[in-house]
Amino acid sequence: MTEPELVEDFFGVYLLYCINPKYKGRTYIGYTRDPNRRIMQHNRGTWAGGAYRTNNKGPWKMVMIVHGFPNNISALRFEWAWQNPAKTTRLQHLNLKKIPRKESEFKFKLRVLSEMLRVGPWCRLPLIIRWLETEYCEEFPPERIPPEHMTICQGLVKSKNLKHKPSNTIPPDEECLLCSTYITHGQAKITCLNPNCELITHITCLADLFLVPGEYVPIEGNCPFCSVKLKWGDLIRKMKGCSRTSEGEECSDDEGGQDRGIGEDPSWMNDCDGDL
Repeated sequence: MTEPELVEDFFGVYLLYCINPKYKGRTYIGYTRDPNRRIMQHNRGTWAGGAYRTNNKGPWKMVMIVHGFPNNISALRFEWAWQNPAKTTRLQHLNLKKIPRKESEFKFKLRVLSEMLRVGPWCRLPLIIRWLETEYCEEFPPERIPPEHMTICQGLVKSKNLKHKPSNTIPPDEECLLCSTYITHGQAKITCLNPNCELITHITCLADLFLVPGEYVPIEGNCPFCSVKLKWGDLIRKMKGCSRTSEGEECSDDEGGQDRGIGEDPSWMNDCDGDL
C-alpha cells in the first residue's frame, strides 16, 4: 500500500460522501488541519468531535480535499463559499440557488468547486486538488479545468503542522538585495529556492516584482538573481519553515523560523476584498 504523502503546515477543505444506504449520496464540506483525525471524528459522532450534520448518518468517506491555502482564514472562507454557493458574491453569475433535478448532490458540489477554482481570489492560490478515494475520482470538464499552476493528484495525505519554537536571539539586520534597505527584526524576508542563489529580500519587494497590474497575489516569476522559475506558494512554504515544496523537493528552513508572522495574517495573501 502506498504511503500517504506528508504535507507540512496543512490547511484543507474536504468533501465527504455518505455510503450509508439510508443516506447514500449525501455530502458534507468541512475544514481541517488533520484529515485523518477529522474523518474518524465524523464517523464516530458528535461525542468525538464530529459535526451535527454527519452524526449517526455514517459511514462517511473523505473523497477529496483541497489544500495549499496560505492560512486558516483563506481556507475557512473557501469552505464557507463552497457550502453556500448561492450566497457568495463571487459566484452570483452562475445562479446556483438550487441543485438541478438531473444533477446529484455530489456532482453539483464538484461543479461548484470547478467554478470556484477559476474565480478570484482562489484562482491565484497554489492549491492542490487531491482525490483521496480513487473510485469517486472525476475529470474536470474541458471548459472548467483549474488554472495550470494548480495541481490535481490522487492518493492519501498525512498532515504535519509546524511547531514553532520562540527564538531567544534577535537576528542581525540584513540588506534587501532588491530595495537596498535593511530587513529589520519583525519584517518578513524571503530567499530563493535555489540553494546556490544569494537572493535575500523583503517579501513585499519580491511580490511587487512578480505582480502585474490588477493582481493582488503573485503566482510565479523568475528569480532576479539566478533566473530560476519560482512558484509563489513554494516560496511562502519555505519562508514558513516547511522542509519540502509543493512538488516534493527539499528546501532549506534556516530562515523560516524568524518571519512566521506573515503566515498568520498576510493581508495581501488573504481574500483580497473580504466579500463572500
